[in-house]
Amino acid sequence: MQIKVIAPLAAAALILGACTGDAGQKQTAGTIIGGIGGAVIGSQIGSGSGQLVATALGTFAGALIGADIGKSLDRADQLAMRQAEQQAHSAPIGDQIVWNNPDSGNSGSVTPVREGTNARSGAYCREYQTKVTVGGREQRAYGTACQQPDGSWQVVS
Repeated sequence: MQIKVIAPLAAAALILGACTGDAGQKQTAGTIIGGIGGAVIGSQIGSGSGQLVATALGTFAGALIGADIGKSLDRADQLAMRQAEQQAHSAPIGDQIVWNNPDSGNSGSVTPVREGTNARSGAYCREYQTKVTVGGREQRAYGTACQQPDGSWQVVS
C-alpha cells in the first residue's frame, strides 16, 4: 500500500520540478529528492487516511525544500556529493562519509544505516541517511539504493 501511495507522490514532485522553468537540473533533482524524502517521512505518521494526508504534505514540503537546496548546489557540490554516495556503497554501516566544497561553503554527509536483500529481486540494498547544508541550513533525507546486476547502484526510494 505504501509504495502505491509514494509512487504517485514522487511523480507529482517530478512534475512540480518540471514547472520551475529555467531553474535547471539542480533544482529539479532537489525537488525530486526532497519530495521522495518528504513522502517517506510523512508516510511514517498516523494511519489510514491520516497517513495519506501526512504523506502528501511531506511530499509537498520536501519538494519545496529540495528545490531550494537544489538551486544552490553547483557542479562541484554535486560531484563531491556523488563521490560521497559512491564511497557509502561500500562503507561499513554507521560510517559517515563527509563532503565539503570550500568554494561554495556547502557541505553534507552520506551515512549507510542499514543493509539487506530485497525480497522480490534478491538484490543487495542499503538504506542511507543524507545531510546537506546549504547557506547554513541543514536538510536531511533518507533513501534506499540497490545494487544492480552490472554492479551499479540505483536509488529505489
